[in-house]
Amino acid sequence: MKRAWKISELAGAEILSVHLHGRSAKPSRGSNPFFLFTLNKSPNHGLIRDLNVDTQSPPPSPPDASGWYPNVLRLFTEKPPLQNEMLNEEELTGIAALLSQNLHNSNEVVRILEEKRDLLLRRYDNGSTILKLLKLLNSSPQLALEVFNWRRKQEKCEFPITEKEFAKGINLAGKVKNIGLAVELFSEAASKRMKTTSTYNALMSACLFSGYADKCQSLFRDLKKEPECSPTIVTYNILISVFGQLLLIDHMETTFREIKDSNLVPNISTYNSLIAGYLTAWMWDDMERTFQLMQEGPVKPDASTYVLLLRGYSHSGNLEKMEQVYELTKDYITQKYTPLIRTMICAYCKSSSKERVKKIEALMRHIPEEDYRPWFNVLLIRVYAQEDSLEAMEESINEAFNHKTAVHSVNVMRSITATYFRCKAVDRLATFVKRAESAGWRICRSLYHCKMILYASEKRLEEMESVLDEMENINLDRTKKTFWILHKAYLLWGQTTKAAQVIGLMYKHGYEIPMNVFPS
Repeated sequence: MKRAWKISELAGAEILSVHLHGRSAKPSRGSNPFFLFTLNKSPNHGLIRDLNVDTQSPPPSPPDASGWYPNVLRLFTEKPPLQNEMLNEEELTGIAALLSQNLHNSNEVVRILEEKRDLLLRRYDNGSTILKLLKLLNSSPQLALEVFNWRRKQEKCEFPITEKEFAKGINLAGKVKNIGLAVELFSEAASKRMKTTSTYNALMSACLFSGYADKCQSLFRDLKKEPECSPTIVTYNILISVFGQLLLIDHMETTFREIKDSNLVPNISTYNSLIAGYLTAWMWDDMERTFQLMQEGPVKPDASTYVLLLRGYSHSGNLEKMEQVYELTKDYITQKYTPLIRTMICAYCKSSSKERVKKIEALMRHIPEEDYRPWFNVLLIRVYAQEDSLEAMEESINEAFNHKTAVHSVNVMRSITATYFRCKAVDRLATFVKRAESAGWRICRSLYHCKMILYASEKRLEEMESVLDEMENINLDRTKKTFWILHKAYLLWGQTTKAAQVIGLMYKHGYEIPMNVFPS
């Protein structure tokens, strides 16, 4: 869907500054240059969606002494109890589905909304219809924003737009990285006397989504100056996420202490943001310490916590705990977190585990075939080569050729060569070398030396000699090692005349010859 209000990131930054501080505003000298980094490619970016959850945690459950982790299976299987809704949820779900079918047709979306206007602009004891519809469209923020834009234009409606609806709209603008629209909505809410903590929090989240992290701190200072506003736990959660993603761990920990000083109660998003920050900084001990605080306190880990821990244990190479968390969350992870499966496989690739190939193959079953990653393919080639798993290695090599993936790493090519050598598979090696040459892979002299040695071991001397021509065709010079391979091959099969000729060639090329190679 095209938007008339779409602006560039540079214009967005200027608009944000003008709306918040006036046209003459200048950045303070004390501002931290680290805040200029963008965050939308952070590995923990998905965690931000939970920052606006401002709920109290359930009462603590009795500890389960049967294992290292509590019984967390319910986190991935149980559903919340149904509420006695006064709103026709089924009809609203149908509207959401109809809108989703017309995702790329703005005119049809508006027609559907106008047709359902009476239902959508009602308000029930259990909340706003529009807010519930926007929640159903969370997975399509662009479409949800289109719905909010329509709602915003309904000025003659019996129920004026509310602060919560503005906050949702600002948040959606952030999700599609339209900071200009987010600021516009914030200013519009302020003009309607709806400049509240919720709208501030929404704009801070929008800045975080859009890569303007430096503005989050500025907004936080503005919020604290407002007589009718005060920071909530959501506000602090956003700040913790900002500092964590920018690796400003001291700032993150100071913010956490400020929460306690403000008599606010940390919630699940607070602790998850802390863990995400420590994970980003590779501070594994602090990540573990925060998890233990959750275990011992009233706020218990949720599904997002275990996803973060699994990533942390994978990156740190703590295979034992990684496997424990994976066993607890297997069904959930395999359905929703394919990238995390790859992270676990990478952990096995770096390890010296005896059963790593078996474990890698078990995890590979959960990655769709069409979900191809070149770097991952090359990683598998090397680990199979290191394990002398010839069939699996060649299967991965064929996959790379089929996807036109070229290997440029010398270490990977040497690992492949060594596997063919240990398996004495000279014909397979010869086929691989031809394909690698034509596909633009990194060509190493060791490939050809390996072919020569294997041909010589099978007394296929003519084919061994033809390898010299292959080397010449790709401009690979003959080295001292090349001549020694020839010399030893001829001696092995009693061809002393040719062996002596090789010695002569070595003299001609200026190589030193040990005296013990001459007959006594």
